[in-house]
Amino acid sequence: MDENYLRILKDIKNKIYKNIYFMYGDEPYYIDLITDYISQNVLEEAEKSFNQVVIYGEETDAPTIINTARRFPMMSNHQVVIIKEAQYLKDLDILKTYVEAPLSSTILVVCYKYKNLDKRSSLYKILDKSINTELFQSQKLKDYQVPGWIDNYFRERNINADRNVSMILTEYLGADLSKIVNELDKLFLSIPEGQIKITPADIEEKIGISKEFNNFELQNAIAQKNILKANRIIQYFEHNQRDNPIAITHATIFSFFRRLLIYHYLNDKSRNNVASVLRVNPFFVSEYELASRNYSQKKTVQVIGMIRDFDMKSKGFGNVTGSEGDLLKELLFKILH
Repeated sequence: MDENYLRILKDIKNKIYKNIYFMYGDEPYYIDLITDYISQNVLEEAEKSFNQVVIYGEETDAPTIINTARRFPMMSNHQVVIIKEAQYLKDLDILKTYVEAPLSSTILVVCYKYKNLDKRSSLYKILDKSINTELFQSQKLKDYQVPGWIDNYFRERNINADRNVSMILTEYLGADLSKIVNELDKLFLSIPEGQIKITPADIEEKIGISKEFNNFELQNAIAQKNILKANRIIQYFEHNQRDNPIAITHATIFSFFRRLLIYHYLNDKSRNNVASVLRVNPFFVSEYELASRNYSQKKTVQVIGMIRDFDMKSKGFGNVTGSEGDLLKELLFKILH
């Protein structure tokens, strides 16, 4: 969980408010959480009709926002003004005139999502220096960080999960936290009351992700040189292409062999050092130890080149007749033999 998010939320819960909350970044999840909490909790229900305003960036301009923010509250200590989709404002920089002298009774919440604010801009510099402003950047997690985030989400709800669950979910759902939380919350609602253990079977039944036929299991099969299991997974992918796009499979295998190449060149192959350098859970270090015995440095480099070639073919470069299923089968054969 983002530490800055937790700090900001703690202050708001303790009624320690800033005049301006300017939130930006390519991960909307935390921006939405903070905005929703302010919207639902700062004002009493009876105060909201006169003192809480939601404005959309596509439908307004900076002077209108400033005029709204400078209004005094009616029969309340605060006015809450929420600007959603602020990234669409064409005259955003004009807001700096308000940032320099905000109204103390207004809580202005600016949601600038899916992109970063230019740190060279005069608006950013003023926001960054303002003691009345909470400037919060919400950054998308790196792929390697997602399994740990999911594990923590389970722990916060006192739920245990098999070690493969977070990897399977990451492979299927990607790094979109809102999407991940939506699926996990649906999962929690669907499991029997009192169940505190989540298994791959639960994931398959409740979310529809196969516990046997997924990219994580394919990676394991390749690492072990388990030809039968790898081919069974590829055949499943061929008949379920919509849920198993070839681009994701290529990316998963490529990432694995890229890490394996790094592993080959490590002088310190202790469990903790490998986990730190490769950015993987220490439990999965043994997988790289095994793979390093099955794939030499030279073979690993060759495989990385092959994956790149087949990825290009899957996008139509140099491939005339091969289907996605045929391409995967051919790539798998060349990797395993």
